[in-house]
Amino acid sequence: MKLYLELIILLPLLGAVVNALCGKMLPRRLSQALACAVIWGSFAAALAVFAAYRNPVTVEIATWLADFDFKAPLTLYLDPLSLSLTLMITFVCGLIHIYSVAYMAEDPGYVRYFALLNLFVAAMLLLVLAENLPLLYMGWEGVGFCSYALIGFWYKEEKNADAGRKAFIVTRIGDVAFGIAIVWLFKLCNSESIVALNSAAPSLLPWQITVIGLLLLFGAAGKSAQAPLMVWLPDAMAGPTPVSAQIHAATMVTAGVYLLMRLFPLISLSPTVLAAVAVTGAFTAFYGASCALVQRDLKRVLAYSTISQIGFMFLGVGAGEITAATFHLLVHAFFKALLFLAAGCVITAMHHEQDIYKMGGLQKSLPRTFYAFLVGALCLAGFPLTGGFFSKDSILAAVWEQGGLLYGSLYAVGLLTAGLTAFYTFRAVWLVFGGEAAPAAKSVRVPVLMEYILGPLALLGLFGGLLNLPPLFAEGLLADFLEPLIVSQQSELSHTTELFLLLTATGVALVGIAAAWYRYGGDNRQLRLQESGVPVRGIKAFLLHGWYLDNLYWLLFVRPYGWLSRVLWTHVDARAIDGSLDRFAALLGRMGGYLGSWTCGRVSLYLLSFAAGAALLVGWMAWLVFAP
Repeated sequence: MKLYLELIILLPLLGAVVNALCGKMLPRRLSQALACAVIWGSFAAALAVFAAYRNPVTVEIATWLADFDFKAPLTLYLDPLSLSLTLMITFVCGLIHIYSVAYMAEDPGYVRYFALLNLFVAAMLLLVLAENLPLLYMGWEGVGFCSYALIGFWYKEEKNADAGRKAFIVTRIGDVAFGIAIVWLFKLCNSESIVALNSAAPSLLPWQITVIGLLLLFGAAGKSAQAPLMVWLPDAMAGPTPVSAQIHAATMVTAGVYLLMRLFPLISLSPTVLAAVAVTGAFTAFYGASCALVQRDLKRVLAYSTISQIGFMFLGVGAGEITAATFHLLVHAFFKALLFLAAGCVITAMHHEQDIYKMGGLQKSLPRTFYAFLVGALCLAGFPLTGGFFSKDSILAAVWEQGGLLYGSLYAVGLLTAGLTAFYTFRAVWLVFGGEAAPAAKSVRVPVLMEYILGPLALLGLFGGLLNLPPLFAEGLLADFLEPLIVSQQSELSHTTELFLLLTATGVALVGIAAAWYRYGGDNRQLRLQESGVPVRGIKAFLLHGWYLDNLYWLLFVRPYGWLSRVLWTHVDARAIDGSLDRFAALLGRMGGYLGSWTCGRVSLYLLSFAAGAALLVGWMAWLVFAP
């Protein structure tokens, strides 16, 4: 077991190091094969661990941080939650790596790309399997660095480099809050072990749990692009499409949700924190869905969709249902990777055109991509009996089960968001694949390997609901597997209530799809031309620009910071500090120049100087002798 756990992380790390150091000296095929092989080797090790798993396992690999009573060794911890995510990460990322071979076939920076992609997976696996918070934080910062480097992968274009920097800076804001929580927890509990912290949580004061829980929420919001730190994710589309798939499906944005689930025994002791998590998730889910309604860039539609779906996961955690949140996290990874990779096929075929209003009619020229994208769209829209339908409904059912005014309102927001999700998802389907073919879409091609990778993800998304069917149909497999992690048993809904909620979710999804068909279905060529030519203003502009949050943050933070920086630079640094030093240096220079003027080489001046000096010396000695 120990060897397998070590290999899960070490294999991707080995691939990253070898490609970074020797990749340019290796044949291209060998470099790419190595990058893919180490991920699938990690997946094989995860399967071996799954087959041998019986109880939670703690494996100490080496001593890392140890000083007086502070200890944070390189220790891995395997339980049902970390094992589930490890299997998902290695499998989905393995498919993304193979897809990347075809997608990056003509890119000269493939060595750097695959080294970073391997390192990204290694960092995420370290985050998931870490037994203590400093080690988890190491993986946390690792995925942050890799996302920065891969989002700005094509850094020669300024907008791409800016997008990478934006992601790095915004997520660092949340990381500061998480770092404070780590230090504070050690101060209170004298341990950094996650298991020990969860066990010691009941001994903490209620206000301490609340404040620490809010710090953890803010840190998770940064990584998972939740309110108020969600502004970086739409711009993260600047990187290659497989990077977007990996960030949105299997790595970066799921890290925040995982942190809250990992420390759920601690945060669940504070109803205030759970309510804050639920409100954050519901608000962000609605925000992302509303913005996706009007986006023209295909990848930005999917980016806002990810913000919204991660919000549903936060809502599940806030409702006290980590099983439902984990279920949606896993199924979302399958269908969101599918949607991004299918979008990559479309973008490649359209010669990197991403405007959905300039597409259309691709169903005939890209049939395999169309059916794969359609499956992903059905899952995202919550179409009945798909994986996304069951996973999203399990979260809404958990919120309904909580009851009360707050959670009743959040259920209504979640239901409205589900309807908006169905609408914007099929808006993209009709505009990209429906109607008459656009001139640029009549003769398009895409590498066969890229389309074949979509098949396994489509099957997993479509049938992912079997992982955790609601009690109305069968006993949930994932619920049984995660049962040791359940902090408190909630009363189960009656079958009548459960059926009512399923039918309600079904009706909302079908209404959203029907509305999208009514607006964009059929021959939408004239509609595309009409909408693409209409100036964007009013509510549409508000949603298109993400509620103008970037402008708001620029006004509240960037401009005051820039003004303060200019004041400190011009008045404090340049005038006060540099000016005083410059004036003092000038004074010393003038004094030196005056003294230097005496060394002119004239003997008469030197004799006069000696005489003046001797007179002063004689006068001083006389004063010493005759002074009273």
